[in-house]
Amino acid sequence: MNHISIILTSAVSLEIARTIQRELGEAEIYTKAEIEDTVQISSIDDCVGELFSNSQALIFIGAMGICVRSIAPYIKDKHTDPAVICIDSTGKYVISVLSGHVGGANDLTKRLARILGAEAVITTQSDNTNLWALDTIGDKYDWVTTSNTVNFNQPLTSFVNRKATALLLDINDEGTQYLERTVPEHVTIYYKYLDIDLSNYELLIAVTPYIYPDAGIPVIYYHPKVLHLGVGCRKDCNPEGISRYIGEALNRNNIATSSIKSISSIDIKKDEPLLKKLQAYFENVPVHIYTADELKDIEVPNPSEKVEEVTSIQGVSESTAIKSANGGTLILEKQKGKLSEGNDFTFAVTIDRNAVRQGHIEIVGAGPGDPDLISVKGRHFLEAADLILYAGSLVPVELTYCAKQGAVVRSSAPMDLEEQFALMKEFYDKGKLVVRLHTGDPCIYGAIQEQMAFFDEYNMSYHITPGISSFLAAAAALESQFTIPEKVQTIILTRGEGRTPIPEKEKLHLLARSQSTMCIFLSATVAEQVQNELLEHYPPETPVAACYKLTWKDEKIYRGELKDLAKIIKENNLTLTTMIVVGEAIGNRQGLSRLYAHEFQHLFRG
Repeated sequence: MNHISIILTSAVSLEIARTIQRELGEAEIYTKAEIEDTVQISSIDDCVGELFSNSQALIFIGAMGICVRSIAPYIKDKHTDPAVICIDSTGKYVISVLSGHVGGANDLTKRLARILGAEAVITTQSDNTNLWALDTIGDKYDWVTTSNTVNFNQPLTSFVNRKATALLLDINDEGTQYLERTVPEHVTIYYKYLDIDLSNYELLIAVTPYIYPDAGIPVIYYHPKVLHLGVGCRKDCNPEGISRYIGEALNRNNIATSSIKSISSIDIKKDEPLLKKLQAYFENVPVHIYTADELKDIEVPNPSEKVEEVTSIQGVSESTAIKSANGGTLILEKQKGKLSEGNDFTFAVTIDRNAVRQGHIEIVGAGPGDPDLISVKGRHFLEAADLILYAGSLVPVELTYCAKQGAVVRSSAPMDLEEQFALMKEFYDKGKLVVRLHTGDPCIYGAIQEQMAFFDEYNMSYHITPGISSFLAAAAALESQFTIPEKVQTIILTRGEGRTPIPEKEKLHLLARSQSTMCIFLSATVAEQVQNELLEHYPPETPVAACYKLTWKDEKIYRGELKDLAKIIKENNLTLTTMIVVGEAIGNRQGLSRLYAHEFQHLFRG
């Protein structure tokens, strides 16, 4: 049911309807007027009666009274009613009428307002106070939502009325990161249930794969899909009753069955009926099957000699659960069960490694220098970090000014690698978030290989957030397209040979054969050598640019010809923070292909 229906009450507003139809793609226009490429109807009331239960959204264009009277007989429940939006005939106002949160009317209203340049009118309190939409946020992050209240509106009302709220986040995912960034003033964050004094709160919101004791106050649970169930069994095991047995065992151990993300076993068990029964019980989560070779190196806390004799691995349930969780932690070690003679089975549960709330290191690309050119995701990490270790000789300190109160901000410039590792591990071992901030994009001369090897050695959680490279900033500053149709289609990123040797096959004079656009990093100190090597294949008059501190406040750009490159750099005292660009594409405005020039030549006529 993805159909969007546009009900046009007057042909005067046809262009508004057409604009929406073009932007939304699948929308259909219904109108009483005879208009080409629309569905002609005899009665708006009858049309709404047919469309109400078969449409994702109804968009009325016309008077609010017509909209309200038309939908009134069919309104039943916000969980099943479609989103209803009303747009006035001039396209000035877009009004969310029905199913604001659950049906998506509020989000669609905002989108339509952006399409039309109109004003969105939304009356939902949480939207207008910038509070979380607790009734839909679970769907956004694939969390299963439950509550200990009979009427879910009770905790929702407490929240929007800003009653004291405790927020428990004992896992880590995209959703919990969003909640941490946007926490309202009346909400206090906790990472352990035992740290919460529930007598101080009127509402508990818990994003967790666990089930906690009765809190004595309204609770909204969001159970994320972060747990993995590993299963082993005797051959041809009778599956009757086992699914329920495992579900009850999980509940006894305070584990939410709705947080199970996958079921796993070894390949010799792939045809066991038990796996299909379990898959159905846990709402058709995927089943992962692994070979003994894939599991052989996984150590488990409860090895079985008998299992090892048969399979060559230490244990099926624990090893497959750990494998599915990317090396995650066992939260329920191997459990043995037998509901009838000869039908033994085992199971274990792990939490996904990436969901464990532990220390984490995020390697972030800072971009070329301008604090506004870091990615939104990179900025979010900087704002949340407990430690920011930035490359002080290359990254402007202004990038760290968004750090939260109490965060430690250090420059790595005076540190050797051992000191950097020690500082990051100190914070990591305390369960803190560390941001290692590198210039540009970390993958280009970012010196992160040694760091990642260290993180791997100590089995530390880390991830890379890419950044904008200075070669892209150079193209923008030079107002140049580095790939020109029919002239140059390749960009080479490289460096001159200084203290760091260059592989023989990557020498500059060899790369220069293609006469591509070449962006040369870290080479201002060997400019004369760079110039000589490039001149072996590039014409002396080839355009060059020496770009100093791109996007920084003291950015300087010097243009010239290749034969003068060394002179330009020497006379202007340019340093290591200089990008050298060479190639015909610099400033090229004559490189349009004949096809493009012919197709668009009418645009250039006076």
